Amino acid sequence: MTVFYNFEKKMYINITNGCPCRCVFCIRNNGDSVYDNDSLWLEHEPDFEEIKAAFEAFDKTGMTDAVFCGFGEPTVRADMVVKTAEYIKQRSGMRIRLNTNGLVRLIHPDFDINRFKGLIDAVSISLNAPDAKRYNEVTRPSFGEKSFDAMIDFALDMKKICPSVGFTVVDIISEEEIERCRQISEELQIPLRVRAYVTDNESYT
Repeated sequence: MTVFYNFEKKMYINITNGCPCRCVFCIRNNGDSVYDNDSLWLEHEPDFEEIKAAFEAFDKTGMTDAVFCGFGEPTVRADMVVKTAEYIKQRSGMRIRLNTNGLVRLIHPDFDINRFKGLIDAVSISLNAPDAKRYNEVTRPSFGEKSFDAMIDFALDMKKICPSVGFTVVDIISEEEIERCRQISEELQIPLRVRAYVTDNESYT
């Protein structure tokens, strides 16, 4: 079972396969792993003791970054993200990034994102579309069109507590839509990165 894996000399953290979205560009549509790593489909969601054991066994030589990004949405297990980040901070000097769809408040309405303060050094949020209707078509969240505003609100609130916040979009949407996403990112003063659609599982960050 692959909990930690090496990708581009960063330590990636795979703690769940759960996700409330069915993105049309999801890497899971194209295989069960990334690059030359073992399968990222988990036999079960690892408990904290399993995560700690996997961390200690993982070869972290030369790695300065840890990234919550596996074959699911990390904040499906938001409490475990916090516990794992705390442990990594205690045991290493790694910079911690969270790759997320930004829907944690819909997944866990009682979760306080201030718990990420001091633990998450950077967050990458999937913007994916320039408006709620298109977001619903591309991301297909189980929560419907309210998901877009929830994601934007999450990004703005993370700006208050996290040193680095960014948006991403995948280039399956049109150039006009990407430009509208750029306008949103400029208005919110959150940088935008355009990702290439991946079909070979060799790059997905």
